[in-house]
Amino acid sequence: MTLALILCGHLMYSHEKNRITILEQKKSKIICTVSDFPEERENSYRVKVRLAAVSDSDGIKRIAGSMLLYIRKDSSVTDLLPGDILKIVCIPAVITARGNPCEFDYRSYMENHGIKFMSFISKHDILGRIVPENRRIVHRALIIRERIIEMYRNRGITGRNLALVAAMTVGEKTMLEPEQKENFRKAGVMHIMAVSGLHAMVLSLFVFNILFFLKRRFNILRIILAISILWAFAFVTGLTPSVMRATLMFSFIQAGSLMKRPANSLNSVLSSAFVLILIRPSVIFDTGFLLSYSAVIFIIAFYRNLYIRLQLKNWLADKVWQSVVVAFVAQAGTFPLTVMLFNRFPAYFLITNVIIVPLSSLIIITGCMIPLLYPLVFLSGFLGTTLNYLTSITEFLTETAASLPGSTIGGIGMPVIECILLTLIITILCYILINNQLRLVKYLLTLVLMSALVTSLRDISVRRTNELIVYNSPGATVVGIRTGKILNLYSTEANMPDEVMRHISTLSLKVEKTLPANETTCIEISGRRILISGSVGSKLLSSVSPEIVILTGPRPLIKDCSGLHKYPEMLILSSETASGFSLSDEFSFLFNKTPFNVRKSGAFIMSL
Repeated sequence: MTLALILCGHLMYSHEKNRITILEQKKSKIICTVSDFPEERENSYRVKVRLAAVSDSDGIKRIAGSMLLYIRKDSSVTDLLPGDILKIVCIPAVITARGNPCEFDYRSYMENHGIKFMSFISKHDILGRIVPENRRIVHRALIIRERIIEMYRNRGITGRNLALVAAMTVGEKTMLEPEQKENFRKAGVMHIMAVSGLHAMVLSLFVFNILFFLKRRFNILRIILAISILWAFAFVTGLTPSVMRATLMFSFIQAGSLMKRPANSLNSVLSSAFVLILIRPSVIFDTGFLLSYSAVIFIIAFYRNLYIRLQLKNWLADKVWQSVVVAFVAQAGTFPLTVMLFNRFPAYFLITNVIIVPLSSLIIITGCMIPLLYPLVFLSGFLGTTLNYLTSITEFLTETAASLPGSTIGGIGMPVIECILLTLIITILCYILINNQLRLVKYLLTLVLMSALVTSLRDISVRRTNELIVYNSPGATVVGIRTGKILNLYSTEANMPDEVMRHISTLSLKVEKTLPANETTCIEISGRRILISGSVGSKLLSSVSPEIVILTGPRPLIKDCSGLHKYPEMLILSSETASGFSLSDEFSFLFNKTPFNVRKSGAFIMSL
């Protein structure tokens, strides 16, 4: 049965990916539907569209999938609404991953969301726009979400506070500044930014409490109203995996209550996961899905038994203890994923969660009350002022926690297999310690030995190999020479790029030296000469005789290279080169090969 389910899941996942139409990378007329509001970037607006049809010489063909449009900044673009139908002319380009070692695979991530192509256009490439009379319910929900944000703005919530309120109440995170996100990550409370089970729990408890008068005779109506409000909230927040999990779980539990059957929380959460995977099999690879389910399964499995270990009679002390237990258990469940995905761990997560999570609950409740009481200007205005203060306090506490020494343990990481093994180790260890199940120690020791073996084999493999890596770091030249677990860097950047940090963290590498790549440098390793330079000519190439040439700078200077007795085996253009730069055909002909363009083709990795 298990194998059959796994096989069915694999077939459904393959079918989902194969449904995406492969577009020709030429100028095409495409009919599409706007999926979300335009997201403002530095030089453009990013718009996600759902593909409907393509027009070519053979007529109109139906197509499937989604595409990202980057539209040059213009005031007319901001008027686009979810559900609007556009006819555009564009040249689709395949979304590619940067290809850096141990890096997050952006291409696969986008494919799992049905997006395989992107295109850059201007307002003149939008040939037509149709405003539909009846929009899909998902598009209506997004428009309602935008109206709710406008209500917050009209009640005096602006700037960073508005960005924080929008993220915490309706899941709109595009307004957040990078500094805000970084502070919440360092403080270990980034989960309150993502609409999740916390929000669903707070909202459902709030609805149940205000409908207390229906508890006895009309309890069925009370449950139906609570479920309906929660699903409306889920739609407005964009049906994220975390809020879908919480909403489905709550619906299953309440359905069991209506049928007079006790509902098992673990069965409910696993059922919700099964439903989500049936709807979209690729959801299993979403970061939010993995973190959300890891946290809630650990809470269901271990919270109760750990909480009853310490009985406190004082009401406030008991509430603090509850918060500590929830934070600890949830963090234990997500620790391996956090380290693998983000290469960091918040050191003060217990303290910040005990203080900031209750504040976030007040923000959620107050934020939900403002749209309901919006016509009553006095009440909604008072709530707006209150929400402003609560948000300011939350951000101040978060900034303070993030600025403390040692707030984040960085430079840590692990591959997928080690993440899985560590998750199993933590699960069994928690079960042994909390439930006094010493008979499971043998399984724990087996997993520890397996983990040690996997780590040792990986270390041996890394130590026995040497590599040349030209990292794909936008706007910079970053070259790495890895000799075993030692990494020597040649970089135009003063600070170490994130691409390199992730590589170092995952493989536990040691950086021996970092040298500037702005000057002409020749390196010899494993019998190969590598030349790093912003300009090359016959004189330099004759004196060095490199096998590999890495060209740096936005526009590398290429001098006369004719008459050489020996030409380099490989030419590499670093990611610092301008997007429109290309070597002349004559130069490529002399070298008898097309240069490897890191900016277009991804990081260059070669065994030495």
